[in-house]
Amino acid sequence: MWHGWPIERVLILFAGIAFALLAVQVTLFHSRQNFRHWAMWLPVIELPLFAVTAIVLSFYNAGWLRWVFALWMLMGVAGGVYGAYLHTVGVGQRVGGYGQSQNFLVGPPVILPLFMTALSALGLIALFWG
Repeated sequence: MWHGWPIERVLILFAGIAFALLAVQVTLFHSRQNFRHWAMWLPVIELPLFAVTAIVLSFYNAGWLRWVFALWMLMGVAGGVYGAYLHTVGVGQRVGGYGQSQNFLVGPPVILPLFMTALSALGLIALFWG
């Protein structure tokens, strides 16, 4: 079944599975914080859409679906950068701010939204590679 799949197709499938796993983690983290900021809902809604689109695209290569996936991935890149900004601000709002290294350990994870950015960029690379 996997024989003959180009690397681009495998990477899109990988990205879809990774988006699904990331969606679970982000939902757990944001629900633990009771969705205190409206932007916390964005990745909770986006990531499952990214996952389903990528997985379906890896099996059904339709032109319109490729455009939808490209738009989702552009949103993912931008949303991840915005999330990293919000998480960085959140670390600074904790007692002691940025001078307290412990805040980077127990505060909002600054790297997690950047993982969404990197995974979205991987999706774009895989989509436009061939």
